[in-house]
Amino acid sequence: MAAASLPAAQPAPLRAVRRFLSSYGLILVLLAMPVAFGIQDLRTEGDLSRLANNLLDGLSNGSVWALVAIGYTLVYGIVELINFAHGEVFMIGSFVAAGFFGTIGLTAATGGAGLVLGLLLTLVLAMLASGVLNTMIERVAYRPLRNAPKLAPLITAVGFSFILQNVGLLWRGGSQQSIIDLVKSQKELFNVFGVSVTNGDALAVCVTIPLVLLMTAFIAKSRLGKAMRATAQDPDAARLMGINVDTTISATFMIGGMLAGAAGLIYALYQTTVWYFQGFTAGLIAFTAAVMGGIGNIRGAVLGGLIIGFIQQLSDNRIGTQWTPAIVFAYLVMIMVFKPSGLLGEETREAG
Repeated sequence: MAAASLPAAQPAPLRAVRRFLSSYGLILVLLAMPVAFGIQDLRTEGDLSRLANNLLDGLSNGSVWALVAIGYTLVYGIVELINFAHGEVFMIGSFVAAGFFGTIGLTAATGGAGLVLGLLLTLVLAMLASGVLNTMIERVAYRPLRNAPKLAPLITAVGFSFILQNVGLLWRGGSQQSIIDLVKSQKELFNVFGVSVTNGDALAVCVTIPLVLLMTAFIAKSRLGKAMRATAQDPDAARLMGINVDTTISATFMIGGMLAGAAGLIYALYQTTVWYFQGFTAGLIAFTAAVMGGIGNIRGAVLGGLIIGFIQQLSDNRIGTQWTPAIVFAYLVMIMVFKPSGLLGEETREAG
C-alpha cells in the first residue's frame, strides 16, 4: 500500500507574503483609501487639505453612527439580541427633536443663549423619548420572549421596526421634510491650514464626546453599571448575587435608546432633513459599525462608527454616492476576513 503523500511545502516567498498579510493586512485595508487619495491630492493639488476636510466630515457623520452603534452593542452584550428596531428609535428621536423646535419657538434668528438653552431642552427631551420608547419595546416585546428560541425575539424586533416605520410615515408623511437650520450647520466656524470646521462639525463632536465619556464612566463606576456588566457576563450568577436582572436589562435599553435620541437630534440639525425611512439606513450602518468594531464592545462600536463615517465621506466625495454602500460593506468583509471577531474583539457572554 502506497504511503500517503505529504502536502507540498509552500515556497519561501509565498510564506513570507502570508506572514506579512497576517500581521499587517488589516492596517493595509484601513489605510488603503486615505493613503491613495492623499497621494493623489499631493500630485494634483500639492497639499492634503481636501483629504483633511473629507476626514473631518467623516468624523462628524461617524459620530452619529457611533452613538447609534453603542445602543446595538449594549443590548447585544447583555441579552445577545440584535435589536433591529433600534434604527427606528433613532428616527423617532429625530422626529421628536424636529417637532419640539417649533413648539418652543426656536428659529434661526434666536439669540445665542436662547438657542443653546432650547437645544439643551430638545436634547433632553429627544433622549428621554427615545429611551422610554426603547424600554417599552423591551418590556412589551422582548421580555416575554426571554427564554424563547433565539429566532422569536429576532423576528419580533424586525416586526417592531416596521411598526415604528409606519408610525413615522403617519407622523410626517412619506417624503423627506426640511427643518429649520438652527445652527447654520454648513457655516464655517474657523479654518485651520485649509481645513474648514463648520458649526455642524462642532455640534456633532461636542455632543458625542461628552455623552460617550459619561456613559463609559457610568458603566464602569456606578452600581447599576456594575450590575449591567455582571448581567452581561452571567445573568444566573447575577441573580444569585441579588441583582434584579429585569431592571438591569431595562436600564440597558433605556441608555441605548437615549444615545439614539441624541444621535437623532444631531442628525436633524446636521442634515436639516428628517424622513421616516432614515432609521432603516442608520440602523443598517450602525449595526455594521458594531460588527466591524466587535459586537458587544463599546469602544469597538465607536471605532466602527468613525471608520464608516470616514469611508462614506471619502467615497461620496471621490468615487460617487452610488458606490458608497458597496464600498462600506466591502470594507466590512475584508475586516472580517482578517479579524473575524472585529477590530477590538467581540465581547459576549461566555458559555458556562
